[in-house]
Amino acid sequence: MIDYISRPEEEWKKELTKEQYEVMRGDTVEIPYTGEYLTTIKRGFYSCAGCGTELFSSKTKFDHGSGWACFSDTVQEDLLGTRFGTRLGTEQTEVFCNTCKSHMGHLFKDGPVTKNDGTRYSINSCSLTFKKSEKR
Repeated sequence: MIDYISRPEEEWKKELTKEQYEVMRGDTVEIPYTGEYLTTIKRGFYSCAGCGTELFSSKTKFDHGSGWACFSDTVQEDLLGTRFGTRLGTEQTEVFCNTCKSHMGHLFKDGPVTKNDGTRYSINSCSLTFKKSEKR
């Protein structure tokens, strides 16, 4: 079971950068091909920038060519939640951190065929932090 972190929006505004707040707590996405982790190939783990929950391993990161950091799987199945909705006339599945409910990106079914049969987590770099690790 995941312990939910609840903070007032004013606290989020103080803790996150303007871009992080707009993406993670608002209704926007990072501009494609601008994210810090788009081309990162170092070994390590990617965590939620809002609460520090470790979400992705570098071993599941791949280049999809979509303009956002992409992963084929999470570190643990229940760490991310999803919501289906329509944005700018397009049906999408939003991905959010289950610990702090911050928006991370979107989920698609056009990734590499792994144990998740083509799952692609398309994640905003500003929603993540990276910690180098030889364990990946």
